[in-house]
Amino acid sequence: MGVGSLDVAIVGATGAVGREALSILESSELPVSRVKLFASQFSRGTELSFRGEVVRVEVVAPGCFRGVDVAIGTTSAEVARSWVPQAVGEGAVVVDNSSAFRMEEDVPLVVPEINRDAVAAFRRRGIIANPNCSTIQLVVALHPIHVAAGVSRIVVSTYQSTSGSGQQGMDTLSREVLELYRTGSGAGTPAPLPEEEESPYPHQIAFNALPHIGDFLPDGFTTEEWKMVDESRKILCAPDLRVCVTCVRVPWFACHGLSVAIETERPISVDEARRVLANAPGVVLEDEPENQVYPMPFMHAGSDPVYVGRLRADPTVPNGLVVWIVADNLRKGAALNAVQIVEALAPYLSTPTSA
Repeated sequence: MGVGSLDVAIVGATGAVGREALSILESSELPVSRVKLFASQFSRGTELSFRGEVVRVEVVAPGCFRGVDVAIGTTSAEVARSWVPQAVGEGAVVVDNSSAFRMEEDVPLVVPEINRDAVAAFRRRGIIANPNCSTIQLVVALHPIHVAAGVSRIVVSTYQSTSGSGQQGMDTLSREVLELYRTGSGAGTPAPLPEEEESPYPHQIAFNALPHIGDFLPDGFTTEEWKMVDESRKILCAPDLRVCVTCVRVPWFACHGLSVAIETERPISVDEARRVLANAPGVVLEDEPENQVYPMPFMHAGSDPVYVGRLRADPTVPNGLVVWIVADNLRKGAALNAVQIVEALAPYLSTPTSA
């Protein structure tokens, strides 16, 4: 008896995360027999390649998910709420990258390095949620320290690339930089853009930093910041974890950085934290400051691991550590994590066939 093959759909296939998911799925060892690709009406008919075959992009329509084993969603939350119930109703299990279902009690929120077995709970709703990009790299690095010493509080500052806003974010950064150089404007001068060119940002992103990701809430925090708080607690099964987050958009194309101050319940030395992280799944330790070795977004775009460095004791609190974390938000922060969920899910979905 052998393991049967999978029919996989990607919804939002022409976006930055969707294309990355297709590429990662193509290079994976998953036994994919067919891929169906969906996007908006604007992208209908676009041709993409998968394992040597051309696949034409379709739009979601009644019956389009029949025969699909698993659908990977890379759309907005609003769009996901419209197509996910249809996909589940037509027999597909959905791995959804949006925020639409993450905090629903009967939907597992999965980072395979931490809670791989949680995928079995897909049977409740037919949905598995992929966490926020910054949350994923945070918990991958945090979990081994949590297991070793019990994390009680974290203060996080993010440095999130423009690819976190999709292709539109990266295009906006490119246009603004080119326009500033073309006009010879100074770094403090706003870049004039044609009125028809839309930006996902309320202010210029080139040569700037925006402490504003998501919508502002009455408490002064943003929706993006609360995503990291709530999702981290759910993934780590730590409802009492104290988390304070500031999310900042920065003018580079790929990879997010996180500065994290950690307080633990039990003492853990810097050397022990290094050993724990060096042996953690999905983590690469780059921590040789004397040799100028530390994680940098420029070096790790297109890479799969979560990179951790700048480990040091926090002298202002008992049992305190400070770390710097970098990961590619389109890969481990989104598409790769989704494909890893599909890999964990595959044994539940594949049908044995005769050898």
